Amino acid sequence: MATTMEKTYVVGMDIGGTNTVFGVVDSRGNILGTDSIKTGAYEQAEDYVAAVCERLMPLIEAHGGAEKFRGIGIGAPNANYYKGTIELAPNLPWKGIVPLGQMFKERTGIPTALTNDANAAAMGEMTYGAARGMKDFIMITLGTGVGSGIVINGQMVYGHDGFAGELGHSIVDSTPEARQCNCGRKGCLETYCSATGVARTAREVLVANAEPSLLREIPAEQITSKDVYDAAVRGDKLAIEIFQRTGEILGKALTNFIAFSSPEAIILFGGLIKAGDFIMKPIQEAIDKNIQPIFKGKAKLIISELKDADAAVLGASALGWEAK
Repeated sequence: MATTMEKTYVVGMDIGGTNTVFGVVDSRGNILGTDSIKTGAYEQAEDYVAAVCERLMPLIEAHGGAEKFRGIGIGAPNANYYKGTIELAPNLPWKGIVPLGQMFKERTGIPTALTNDANAAAMGEMTYGAARGMKDFIMITLGTGVGSGIVINGQMVYGHDGFAGELGHSIVDSTPEARQCNCGRKGCLETYCSATGVARTAREVLVANAEPSLLREIPAEQITSKDVYDAAVRGDKLAIEIFQRTGEILGKALTNFIAFSSPEAIILFGGLIKAGDFIMKPIQEAIDKNIQPIFKGKAKLIISELKDADAAVLGASALGWEAK
């Protein structure tokens, strides 16, 4: 039987609303092999776990088998760090409370731990990226939704129930016209500042404004945040306005988060950040305009240094070393 010291690898797994990416990681943080499946293709959690393991076990066997692995770390929406469960995740196909940690442990024979996907990204950033050496920072992930990982005094904030830090579900619009969120409430930040939120804004702006736009060449329901970016690069006024609106909403929200924990930095991660200055300038302008004087100029706004897939896989893998 291998001792803990001989267990030289972990698995890092990122479960997103669209894709699940997983990889083998060594003790130095090198990703030695990865694979992925479509998360939404499996309506039953049991079928999903079986499909992942069908791809994952060959990677594990190629690196000496289960006895060489210290643990599996999983980053997923609505993951309860304390219980190893995914609970009431609005963007995943499985409803209710799913004991995913136990399911993977039974399938692989490897201890498994779960955390929120944005917490996993924050762990990756703290270990390998822009947050190295920082003890107080907030990670904001801008993808299908808006996720967040809060680190205070070098420790991830989980709260008493394991679900602390859902900043994407802070309410930024309480008017009757507020957008419906998948969580069941209205006006959540992620309905405006996620990649899907940007696409929603684009559809609204195109209906409300008669100005010519490159976006009118695309069927409204097919518009993506990348389409908005491509149009903005070509000087499209409406596309630039969409990013301006999005950045203003996010920047205002970030001033509230800064007041909460006074972080050294806010690190932004995810596909939406590829819009560069189109989104970053409005965010910074909104922060500067709305920040309390005592916090002015203290929290740096930083773009993640890690590749999209690597941040979550590496971060989740860090949790794998602690799995029991």
